[in-house]
Amino acid sequence: MVQTMDLPDLPEQWQASLQWQPTPTQAQQFQALYAAILAANLEVNLTRITSPEEFWEKHLWDSLQGLAPWLREPMASGESLRVVDIGTGGGFPGLPVALVFDHWWVALMDATRKKIAALERMSQRLGIANVSFLPERAEQVGHQPVHREAYDLALLRAVGSANTCAEYALPLVKLGGQAILYRGQWSAEEEARLVGILPRLGGDLLEVRAITTPLTQAARHNVILTKVNPTPDQFPRLPGIPAKSPLG
Repeated sequence: MVQTMDLPDLPEQWQASLQWQPTPTQAQQFQALYAAILAANLEVNLTRITSPEEFWEKHLWDSLQGLAPWLREPMASGESLRVVDIGTGGGFPGLPVALVFDHWWVALMDATRKKIAALERMSQRLGIANVSFLPERAEQVGHQPVHREAYDLALLRAVGSANTCAEYALPLVKLGGQAILYRGQWSAEEEARLVGILPRLGGDLLEVRAITTPLTQAARHNVILTKVNPTPDQFPRLPGIPAKSPLG
């Protein structure tokens, strides 16, 4: 058995940074998720971030800060978004998003089948019912009719270069939908390279949001893409090519 410490209770930090804070029930769910991740980590390497403060900031807070506009102005309770978390790894940002927005449907995608299997077992034990699991590569899923241009939101955190992420995400996003690229630092050069290739994928740069982490004062940027035209059939390219040879 793994010893699980309590996550820090930081309502002021939530409120000051995101103008939102979890309900008592959501805080309990976060604690249960933390314990489940630590337990699963004994069998499958889901994360190296295991201390309570780091887990709170780098996994829970960071997962949710990318969706700050929805946290501040929640959608009508009956309206649901379809979300795909591309390269979910240990379940971030997808699992915290699914817990907070329990009327959304969140697909967790990762090519590492052991990770997806662990996340599926964990979600079942925790009773997280609004998630599905895709143990496949984005380059393959993006050509499947049931998934292509089927999602309102695509989330990509720690996946690859911005241009690679755009090629993974935009084929999966509906017209009018968005892709949120979670980045650390962000430069004018990166932005120029990204803007240069987005028309080829049917996308446009909506905005770049900057935020500072509440505990360690590190830089975060959310690069928000919007889908303005259908993505041409040749994208995404064959598995491995978007990462090895990003569009440029």
